[in-house]
Amino acid sequence: MGVTTYTQEITSAVAPSRLFKALIIDHDNLIPKLMPQSIKSVELVQGDGGVGSIKQINFPEGAHYKYLKERVDHLDIDKCEFKYTTIEGDVLGDILESISYEVKFEATGEEGSVCKMTSHYHAKGDKVIKEEEIKAGKDEALGLFKVVEDYLLANPTVYV
Repeated sequence: MGVTTYTQEITSAVAPSRLFKALIIDHDNLIPKLMPQSIKSVELVQGDGGVGSIKQINFPEGAHYKYLKERVDHLDIDKCEFKYTTIEGDVLGDILESISYEVKFEATGEEGSVCKMTSHYHAKGDKVIKEEEIKAGKDEALGLFKVVEDYLLANPTVYV
């Protein structure tokens, strides 16, 4: 099994704790409200939302994928760190065994932050994931981030 790793950094004018609360802690509620065309619902399948929990993300009818399941591997609210793994779903296709992610929000200046993300694509056997498939995933993540960032900038009293 080969592993392909990619990193990405996104800067924001929003404080790290607010982004972390919106994108990580309240993701299950906020994202389907802000982006119903992209995510239909998020269900807690196992656990209490902490480490070891498994969540199922359901996509709307007509979307390219039906669902995926993610396992929470690490959650540190004080340090704004989160690690999780996509363990099941048609998003993995016949090429990937899993995808693990590391996300950390750090302060930059008085109000701003940088989100550092690392993705590890674990291929099945000797299969190779295509660069354009990874780019599409990164573009989707950036789009979601920007929608949440815009929401937080327009609503400065939420997630404080």
